[in-house]
Amino acid sequence: MKQWFAKCPLISILRGVRPDEVIPIVAALEAAGVAIVEVPLNSPQPLESIKLIADNFGDRMLVGAGTVMTPDQVREIAGVGGKLIVTPHADPEIVRTAKGLGMLAAPGFFTPAEAFSLLKAGADCLKIFPAEAFNPAALKGIRAVLPPGTMVVPVGGMTAETIPEWTAAGAAGFGIASAIYKVGDTAEIVGQKAAALVASLRKAA
Repeated sequence: MKQWFAKCPLISILRGVRPDEVIPIVAALEAAGVAIVEVPLNSPQPLESIKLIADNFGDRMLVGAGTVMTPDQVREIAGVGGKLIVTPHADPEIVRTAKGLGMLAAPGFFTPAEAFSLLKAGADCLKIFPAEAFNPAALKGIRAVLPPGTMVVPVGGMTAETIPEWTAAGAAGFGIASAIYKVGDTAEIVGQKAAALVASLRKAA
C-alpha cells in the first residue's frame, strides 16, 4: 500500500458511479494525479465498473471495492480484477480472505481493539470511519499505541481544507467521497475536484 500512497495518498471513492460513465471519470482522476480508485458495492453494477477500470487502468492504478461486507464479495471482486478491499467495519475474516487472494485490505475501525485485531489479520492499512466522529488529535493519540509504521486513513468529511490538519496528525492517506465525486458529476468536474485535492496534499506535505 505504501507504494500507492507514495504516488498519491488519495483513495477516490466513486459512490454511485455507473459503468457507462466510469472510464472518462477515472481518466480524469488519473490525469489529475490520483492513483487509487474505489467503487463501493452499493453503486449501480459495481462489479462491471470495477472490471472496466481494471481492464483499462489496472496496469497503472490500484482499483478495488468499498462497502465490502462478506468474504464472498471479496472473491467476486478478485474475479473481475479488483486488487483492493475497503470495508466500513472491522471484520478480520474479510481481511484474511483478501490477503489469501493476494489483495490489499483497508478495513474500517473505530477503537484500538478493532485496530489491533485487523492488523493481526494482515490489514495493509486501517480506515478510520466515520472520521467526522473522530478528530486529528484522536488520530495522533491512537497512532502512539499502534505498531510503528501502521498506516491510518481517515474517511468521511475529508476536503481540501481539512487535509492539512489530518496530515499533521499523521494520516497516511485519505478516502475522499463527495469532495471528489458525487452522482451527476461530469468527468471534467471530477478532474477539477481531484486537482484541487492533489494540490492541497502537496501543500500539506
